[in-house]
Amino acid sequence: MTHYAIANLTNVRVGAGIVEYLERIDATLAPYDGHFIVHGNPPEHLEGEWAGALVVIEFPSYEAARGWYDSPAYQEILPLRTNNSDGVTMIVEGVDRDHVATDVLA
Repeated sequence: MTHYAIANLTNVRVGAGIVEYLERIDATLAPYDGHFIVHGNPPEHLEGEWAGALVVIEFPSYEAARGWYDSPAYQEILPLRTNNSDGVTMIVEGVDRDHVATDVLA
């Protein structure tokens, strides 16, 4: 099942650390078939308030998503992000294309 690494980053301090992180992250994703599907573009606010930059990375499985996050290559660059931004990160499971809203009631 597809899984997503999601981050809502706030107070991003763009400088040498963030630039290096961005230059190196793609190489950490490749071995786990991870790719960006949302990467910080400003949202159109329809309801409520939102602060931060949303990042969503798709992986083919939980094992791939967790393997990427725990990998030595990613752990090496992680402080470049965490020392230069605030926010929350998580891994969530996706749903099949035939999912309907009432499936959560089961």
